[in-house]
Amino acid sequence: MLSVALNHMTVPALRHDALLALSRSLGCVGVEFRNDLAAPLFDGAAPETVRATAAAEGQRILALAEVKSFNDWSDAKRDEAAALIATASACGAEAVALIPRNDGMGCGNGERQANLRVALRELAPMLAEAGLIGLVEPLGFEICALRHKAEAVEAIEALGVANRFRLVHDTFHHHLAGGGPIFAGHTGMVHVSGVVDPVLAVSEMRDAHRVHVDARDRLGNLAQIAALLEAGYVGPVSVECFAPEVHALADPSAALSESFEFIRSHLTAEAA
Repeated sequence: MLSVALNHMTVPALRHDALLALSRSLGCVGVEFRNDLAAPLFDGAAPETVRATAAAEGQRILALAEVKSFNDWSDAKRDEAAALIATASACGAEAVALIPRNDGMGCGNGERQANLRVALRELAPMLAEAGLIGLVEPLGFEICALRHKAEAVEAIEALGVANRFRLVHDTFHHHLAGGGPIFAGHTGMVHVSGVVDPVLAVSEMRDAHRVHVDARDRLGNLAQIAALLEAGYVGPVSVECFAPEVHALADPSAALSESFEFIRSHLTAEAA
């Protein structure tokens, strides 16, 4: 059975305890918390409190996001990563999310690969000491310094740190990057969202267009998920919607349930 999860970005107005309760009610295995929402991380609650609440709800804290521009390494970036790793460890998270530079800088061939290896080499012992996984998420935008998963896998393998880093397969970003190999064996998390606007060119798609997956989806979510499962992926599929209209839903539970059912029913039908 498909394991589903809930990224806090999908329901950013919920407090940490409400997010965990919603996730449990939907049959999710866990949640991803974020430090880039309007409210402070965990709405200011102590990480140990969040850990206890998650345990009481029977929920895993799958990841804590994010170290932004992690492949633009510096002493300041080390401090930022160390702080997030410490919080993740305290709250019982299993991983921290690592988001690449996305400002059009550091994109040159040779430069981006070298910068990525520096960051991974520095992060690996920090993650190992805390017993955490680093979730590397390539972004499909043309201005991103890590668009393609193949470059991340190449660097991880070259450094011998596959036990410490996994990929995030984000269906939105995979589509924007032009598809390509899925690397199921290197994948530790799958993010799903849909784009349904029929007019948008792929180059025009942005986070604000990301809604729940339904029959109008243009990103090929069902095909991507099916390919990952067929290739041996067994981890969670986490809903990550950025669209304002999703954030404004009066009943997010109903919309999530409907989307989960759509995905599961179509995957089952295709497998039959």
